[in-house]
Amino acid sequence: MSAADEESALLGLAPVAPDRTLAYGPHPDQVVDLHGPWDTAAGPPVVLLHGGFWRAAYDRCHLSPLAAALAGQGRPVALVEYRRVGAGGGAPQTFEDVAAGIAAVAALTPGAGGPVLVGHSAGGHLALLAAARPGTPVARVLAVSPVADLARAHELGLSDGAVAELLGPEPGRAERLAAADPVRHPPAGVPVTILHGTDDPDVPPELSRRYAAAHPGGTELRELPGVGHYAPVTPGTPACATLCGLLPGPVPR
Repeated sequence: MSAADEESALLGLAPVAPDRTLAYGPHPDQVVDLHGPWDTAAGPPVVLLHGGFWRAAYDRCHLSPLAAALAGQGRPVALVEYRRVGAGGGAPQTFEDVAAGIAAVAALTPGAGGPVLVGHSAGGHLALLAAARPGTPVARVLAVSPVADLARAHELGLSDGAVAELLGPEPGRAERLAAADPVRHPPAGVPVTILHGTDDPDVPPELSRRYAAAHPGGTELRELPGVGHYAPVTPGTPACATLCGLLPGPVPR
């Protein structure tokens, strides 16, 4: 499957409506969609953070099929939305929203253990930042095709300067970059697994390799030969089966 085929395969899936939606703030994008069984007996929740290079043009809907697929396996799943560039987001609002959304999910099942955080692309960047936050309630992070080295992504000009859009104008951009770059912030005792296709044309696997080299103690890097950017989060693909295998199994009901 080509990179273009991977993108069309994911974006061609019909969005799946959640069982219910939880607001964690007053902005329309400060919401979490809940799928699957939500009680402490169901086990730790899986929290999904979508990508789209932090831009308002891309919302959580394209990950709703993955949320539904994981919930169909018996897991409680939370798909977090957050303010994005062009609609009240950017640094630091986007980062603050992700922290608040994760905290809201963790409060739903306090006896189930901390959430397992799964982020794709720009969502992978946000997941790695969450792993580095002192006192984070997250138990594990699985970053999929993540923008794991923000400075290098900025140098490469990924997605027509998406990093610069996220960080905002000068002055102060260098300081905001340093604060938001996962390479500069090791996981705060949270195990991190990175899953990255070797043929990813959107986020080069080089970025994940640089993160793993910077934080070897708590990071495991798994590369998927011949896989692009979207297959790992597209239900029904072998790459998505690999993703599911890295998550804790659902608790038998």
